Amino acid sequence: MTPAQTLQHRTDGPDDAPVLVLGPALGATWHMWDRQIPELTRHWRVLRFDLPGHGGSPAYSADSADTLAERLLATLDQLGVDRFGYAGCDIGGAIGMRLALLAAQRVSSLALISSSPRYDTPDSWRQRGVVVRTNGLDPIARTTPERWFTPAFAAAQPAIVEWAVQMVRTTDPGCYIAACEAMASFDAQQTLGGVGVPTLVVAGAEDETTPPAEARALVAGIPDARLAIVPGASHLTPVEQPGAVTDLLIRHFTTSWQQSPAGPPAPAPVIAPVPQQASAVAELESAERAALRTDSYDTGMKVRREVLGDAHVDRVGEETDDFTADFQHLATRYAWGEIWTRTGIDRRTRSVVTLTALAARGHHEELAAHTRAALRNGLTPDEIKEVLLHTGIYCGLPAANAAFTVAQRVIREETTPEDRRAAQEDNEPHGI
Repeated sequence: MTPAQTLQHRTDGPDDAPVLVLGPALGATWHMWDRQIPELTRHWRVLRFDLPGHGGSPAYSADSADTLAERLLATLDQLGVDRFGYAGCDIGGAIGMRLALLAAQRVSSLALISSSPRYDTPDSWRQRGVVVRTNGLDPIARTTPERWFTPAFAAAQPAIVEWAVQMVRTTDPGCYIAACEAMASFDAQQTLGGVGVPTLVVAGAEDETTPPAEARALVAGIPDARLAIVPGASHLTPVEQPGAVTDLLIRHFTTSWQQSPAGPPAPAPVIAPVPQQASAVAELESAERAALRTDSYDTGMKVRREVLGDAHVDRVGEETDDFTADFQHLATRYAWGEIWTRTGIDRRTRSVVTLTALAARGHHEELAAHTRAALRNGLTPDEIKEVLLHTGIYCGLPAANAAFTVAQRVIREETTPEDRRAAQEDNEPHGI
């Protein structure tokens, strides 16, 4: 199999779990899904791929959605993957619609994000190709933020905006032009009725590139489809509203897999350890008790890294000595291995609860670490502001005032360029 027949990809999650494939937008790389990965990999083996010439992938251009779908199928064949769920954004959605027709027996369920039965007009796409041929990708890259993000998000997240610009700017021009040709020729208006799998259609409420009306057209044409409109989001919805998109994907794919008689078994829920009766615990041998502690610790360390970040956890580890090791082990095992892994509420909600508790109790060092964790878990600066305003009413204005000072500093640091942020994180207090 030649490189031209497959796509650059990466997989995350358990090898024995059902496979969920995530398709990127035109101009984006698989990193657009980074903030979905911690939660999705609790349920699925997640495969992300890059379009040709994107993110350093080989520049074997493809000028149709069919060709891209066939290359993805060849990639899955190479990995031994037969049946899979698929979620795609923008051109990734076009690929998903073609997959559902070209390989209907292999696609268990589908999610189409910021997608359309027909993306603008062929002339508009070909004109974009002319611009790239004449001037390179810089003009397209500079206008990307206004197409992908709401003004409020772009103003609040300059680092993400710069990431988006650079991602488009470094795409191979020839492959980008070929992808524009693929979009120009894509028209699913007459074939939507042939999509025979459960389908979730997601649209950003403020998306002007593929407006909600386009999403409604998809739902009207696909027999088993439902619609979700995400407030406060434009075109690159998984980046702008990661928590909302993650929750929608988990609910859709879990439900659709359970209902599909031909699909793989539904992913097993992640269940917190059930407290055992005292007599049963007493009967466990010491080796068994040690194994349980090790399992909780390993799970907790994984979650702790996902929420607080590798750099933060590594710094804590470097400063842990014989005096503090037992405490850090306890925090990892119980706080992260048994509480943060429970499925009753999601990580966004746990971040809201944690911020409120830390602000109310005046634990400002912990608050700094968990403000950064809240952003990692998908809370926006505006949502953090609302949490602290609410905290001020019920826990006291002085507590909220101090919390605002801490959170403001962290949010400013998070929106600075990467090199400055790394230097600032080195001085961040340690949180559990």
